[in-house]
Amino acid sequence: MILTADRIVTPGQVLAPGWVRVEGDRLVDLGEGGSPAPPPTGQERRPSTAAASKPRHLSGTLVPGFVDVHCHGGGGASFTVGDPAEARRVAAAHLRHGTTSLVASLVTDEGDELERAVRSLGELVRDGLLAGIHLEGPWLSRDYCGAHEPTLVRPPSRREVDRLLAAGDGTVRMVTVAPELDGAIDAVRRIREAGVVVGIGHTDATWEQAREAIDAGATVATHLFNQIRGLHHRRPGPIAALLEDERVWIELISDGVHVHPAMLRLARAAAPERIMLVTDAMGAAAADDGDYHLGPIHVQVRDGVARTPSGAIAGSTLTMAGAVRHSVASGFTLEQAVDAATRAPAAALGLTDVGEIRAGARADLVVLDDDLGVTDVMRAGAWDTRR
Repeated sequence: MILTADRIVTPGQVLAPGWVRVEGDRLVDLGEGGSPAPPPTGQERRPSTAAASKPRHLSGTLVPGFVDVHCHGGGGASFTVGDPAEARRVAAAHLRHGTTSLVASLVTDEGDELERAVRSLGELVRDGLLAGIHLEGPWLSRDYCGAHEPTLVRPPSRREVDRLLAAGDGTVRMVTVAPELDGAIDAVRRIREAGVVVGIGHTDATWEQAREAIDAGATVATHLFNQIRGLHHRRPGPIAALLEDERVWIELISDGVHVHPAMLRLARAAAPERIMLVTDAMGAAAADDGDYHLGPIHVQVRDGVARTPSGAIAGSTLTMAGAVRHSVASGFTLEQAVDAATRAPAAALGLTDVGEIRAGARADLVVLDDDLGVTDVMRAGAWDTRR
C-alpha cells in the first residue's frame, strides 16, 4: 500500500507532505510530495501489488511507532504477574496509544517468582509480541527502592544473575543495577557479556561508583531523577556521571508528576541526542483509577497518580503518546519528542528495525492529529482495528 500524509516526522527528516510505501510488514520506500513520482517514460515500474494500489491519505502527522523500553503494565493488567494473557492485555492497551514496540518490565520479587515470570514472558518475546524483558530489580538500593519491596532488594550474586539470564534464554533485554552494591560491578560485566543492556538506577552511588559502572558496560540511566541520589555541587553523584557521559542513554518519565519540566529541559540540554522517553507505566495506564498491584506491592491510583500506601510514587499511568504530548508542552519540539519516543529507545536497546520511518524498517506507524492525539496505528504492516 501507499500512504500519504500532510507531514511525516522521522528521525533526521521532515517531509511535508510525504508518502511511504508498505509491502508486507516492511517499509520499502518513502519520499516527499503527495505521492511517488511516476517512472520515466518507457521505463516500467517494478511489478508490485502495493505499486498498483491507490494511495490512502492520512490527515495529520505520520510518525514511527513508539518504542517503550520501560513498562510494567496497562489496560488494567500487569507484566509483573508473569501471565501471558495479562501481558497480551498490556500490549493491546499500549498499542492503541501508538506503542508498537514494548519491553516488559518486572519488579523486585523472590528469585523463584522472577524466574517464573521471565520464562513465561520470554515466550511472548520469541513470538514477537514483546521486544524484550527488563529486570528492574532485585539488585537495587534499599534507600532508593521506591515502590519496590524493601525487604526483597538485595546485592547481586553471580548465581542469581546467571540463573535469571538463563531463564530468559536471550529474551532479557535490559537489567537495572545499583552500582554501589556488593558485587554490582562484576554483575554489570557479566550482564554485558551476555549481550544484555545494563541500566543504572534506584541507586545511592557516588559519581565515582557510577563512572565505574559505566566503564564496566552500563549504558542507560533508568528513569533519571527518580529514586536516585540527587545532584550536589561538591558531591555530584550519579546524575552528573550519567548526563555527561556520551555512552549513556537517558530515560525520562515525562508525565508532569515524576519530573518537573525544567528538569526535562535540563536533561535534554545536557544530552540532546540521548534522551529516551519511557512510561514506567503500571496497570492503571489506559485504565481507570483504583487499587492495583505492582509485583508484591499494593498501589492506589487516584486522579491518575499511582502511589504506595506510604505515599511513594509507584510507576505511572502514562502512555507514550502522552509522554510525547507532555514533552512538547514542556518545551521540546515535536521532532525532538518523537525522536525520544522512537529512535533513541530503539538504539539504546539495540532494536535495529524499529523506531524510524526508512526503507527496510518494520512498518510501524502512528498518525497524530493536530492535538497530538493518536488516530491510527499500524504495527508490522497491519492496522490496529481495536481502536
